[in-house]
Amino acid sequence: MSIRQISVFVENKKGSLVEITETLARENIDLRAMSIADTQDFGILRLIVSDTDKAVDILRKEKCIVSVNDVIGVRMQNKPGALATVVKVLDDNNINMEYMYAFNGSTPHHSYLVLRVDDNERVAELLLEKGIKCITEAQANEL
Repeated sequence: MSIRQISVFVENKKGSLVEITETLARENIDLRAMSIADTQDFGILRLIVSDTDKAVDILRKEKCIVSVNDVIGVRMQNKPGALATVVKVLDDNNINMEYMYAFNGSTPHHSYLVLRVDDNERVAELLLEKGIKCITEAQANEL
Protein backbone atom coordinates (compact mmCIF):
# COMPACT_ATOMS: atom_id res chain seq x y z
CA MET A 1 0.00 0.00 0.00
CA SER A 2 2.04 2.90 -1.23
CA ILE A 3 1.66 6.29 -2.82
CA ARG A 4 3.86 7.54 -5.62
CA GLN A 5 5.68 10.71 -4.69
CA ILE A 6 7.45 12.97 -7.14
CA SER A 7 10.83 14.38 -6.15
CA VAL A 8 12.04 17.36 -8.17
CA PHE A 9 15.54 18.80 -8.07
CA VAL A 10 15.13 22.58 -7.73
CA GLU A 11 17.85 25.16 -8.07
CA ASN A 12 17.91 27.50 -5.11
CA LYS A 13 17.36 30.64 -7.14
CA LYS A 14 14.60 33.18 -7.52
CA GLY A 15 11.66 31.91 -9.56
CA SER A 16 12.50 28.19 -9.62
CA LEU A 17 9.57 27.15 -7.45
CA VAL A 18 7.25 29.55 -9.26
CA GLU A 19 8.07 27.92 -12.62
CA ILE A 20 7.36 24.42 -11.33
CA THR A 21 4.11 25.26 -9.53
CA GLU A 22 2.78 27.41 -12.38
CA THR A 23 3.59 24.67 -14.89
CA LEU A 24 1.63 22.13 -12.87
CA ALA A 25 -1.25 24.57 -12.34
CA ARG A 26 -1.52 25.29 -16.08
CA GLU A 27 -1.91 21.56 -16.67
CA ASN A 28 -4.59 21.25 -13.95
CA ILE A 29 -2.40 19.17 -11.64
CA ASP A 30 -3.56 19.55 -8.06
CA LEU A 31 -0.97 19.46 -5.27
CA ARG A 32 -2.18 17.19 -2.47
CA ALA A 33 0.93 17.43 -0.26
CA MET A 34 4.38 18.92 -0.54
CA SER A 35 7.63 19.34 1.25
CA ILE A 36 10.84 21.06 0.31
CA ALA A 37 14.27 20.54 1.81
CA ASP A 38 17.02 22.85 0.67
CA THR A 39 20.69 23.59 0.83
CA GLN A 40 22.42 26.77 -0.22
CA ASP A 41 22.47 25.73 -3.91
CA PHE A 42 19.51 23.41 -4.48
CA GLY A 43 16.44 21.82 -2.98
CA ILE A 44 14.39 18.67 -3.29
CA LEU A 45 10.70 19.36 -3.76
CA ARG A 46 8.59 16.37 -2.81
CA LEU A 47 5.03 16.27 -4.12
CA ILE A 48 1.94 14.12 -3.90
CA VAL A 49 -0.23 15.20 -6.84
CA SER A 50 -3.57 14.41 -8.44
CA ASP A 51 -2.01 12.81 -11.55
CA THR A 52 1.53 11.53 -10.98
CA ASP A 53 2.19 10.23 -14.50
CA LYS A 54 1.03 13.44 -16.17
CA ALA A 55 2.99 15.61 -13.73
CA VAL A 56 6.20 13.64 -14.32
CA ASP A 57 5.81 13.92 -18.10
CA ILE A 58 5.14 17.65 -17.91
CA LEU A 59 8.06 18.35 -15.58
CA ARG A 60 10.48 16.29 -17.68
CA LYS A 61 9.39 18.19 -20.80
CA GLU A 62 10.30 21.36 -18.88
CA LYS A 63 13.79 19.85 -18.35
CA CYS A 64 13.29 19.23 -14.63
CA ILE A 65 15.19 16.42 -12.94
CA VAL A 66 12.40 14.24 -11.58
CA SER A 67 12.21 10.89 -9.81
CA VAL A 68 9.30 8.90 -8.44
CA ASN A 69 9.45 7.13 -5.10
CA ASP A 70 7.00 4.95 -3.25
CA VAL A 71 6.04 6.35 0.14
CA ILE A 72 3.41 5.42 2.66
CA GLY A 73 0.46 7.61 3.56
CA VAL A 74 -0.75 7.31 7.15
CA ARG A 75 -4.19 8.48 8.29
CA MET A 76 -4.02 9.75 11.86
CA GLN A 77 -6.60 11.05 14.27
CA ASN A 78 -6.24 14.81 14.45
CA LYS A 79 -5.41 14.87 18.15
CA PRO A 80 -2.40 15.23 20.43
CA GLY A 81 -0.22 12.12 20.54
CA ALA A 82 -1.22 10.69 17.16
CA LEU A 83 2.20 11.31 15.63
CA ALA A 84 3.93 9.97 18.75
CA THR A 85 1.98 6.72 18.36
CA VAL A 86 3.10 6.31 14.74
CA VAL A 87 6.78 6.99 15.38
CA LYS A 88 6.70 4.72 18.45
CA VAL A 89 5.52 1.83 16.26
CA LEU A 90 8.46 2.48 13.94
CA ASP A 91 10.91 2.73 16.84
CA ASP A 92 9.60 -0.41 18.57
CA ASN A 93 10.12 -2.36 15.34
CA ASN A 94 13.53 -0.89 14.44
CA ILE A 95 12.16 0.76 11.30
CA ASN A 96 14.40 3.47 9.90
CA MET A 97 12.53 6.48 8.57
CA GLU A 98 14.33 8.52 5.92
CA TYR A 99 11.93 11.46 6.18
CA MET A 100 8.32 12.43 6.85
CA TYR A 101 5.97 15.33 6.32
CA ALA A 102 2.33 15.94 7.14
CA PHE A 103 -0.71 17.36 5.38
CA ASN A 104 -4.39 17.90 6.11
CA GLY A 105 -7.30 16.53 4.18
CA SER A 106 -10.81 17.84 3.80
CA THR A 107 -11.98 16.57 7.19
CA PRO A 108 -11.05 18.18 10.49
CA HIS A 109 -10.96 14.75 12.19
CA HIS A 110 -7.88 13.40 10.44
CA SER A 111 -4.46 14.49 9.37
CA TYR A 112 -2.09 12.60 7.13
CA LEU A 113 1.54 11.70 7.30
CA VAL A 114 3.85 10.79 4.42
CA LEU A 115 6.66 8.43 5.41
CA ARG A 116 9.69 7.29 3.44
CA VAL A 117 10.73 3.91 4.84
CA ASP A 118 12.43 0.81 3.47
CA ASP A 119 9.41 -1.50 3.60
CA ASN A 120 6.03 0.17 3.04
CA GLU A 121 4.02 -3.05 3.33
CA ARG A 122 5.58 -4.06 6.64
CA VAL A 123 5.04 -0.61 8.11
CA ALA A 124 1.41 -0.58 6.92
CA GLU A 125 0.84 -3.95 8.62
CA LEU A 126 2.52 -2.85 11.86
CA LEU A 127 0.46 0.34 11.98
CA LEU A 128 -2.78 -1.50 11.22
CA GLU A 129 -2.07 -3.81 14.17
CA LYS A 130 -2.24 -0.65 16.32
CA GLY A 131 -5.45 0.52 14.63
CA ILE A 132 -3.71 3.10 12.42
CA LYS A 133 -4.80 2.97 8.79
CA CYS A 134 -2.75 3.82 5.73
CA ILE A 135 -4.20 5.30 2.58
CA THR A 136 -3.80 4.35 -1.04
CA GLU A 137 -2.82 6.69 -3.83
CA ALA A 138 -6.44 6.75 -5.00
CA GLN A 139 -7.59 7.76 -1.51
CA ALA A 140 -4.95 10.48 -1.34
CA ASN A 141 -6.29 11.85 -4.63
CA GLU A 142 -9.75 12.17 -3.10
CA LEU A 143 -8.60 14.34 -0.19
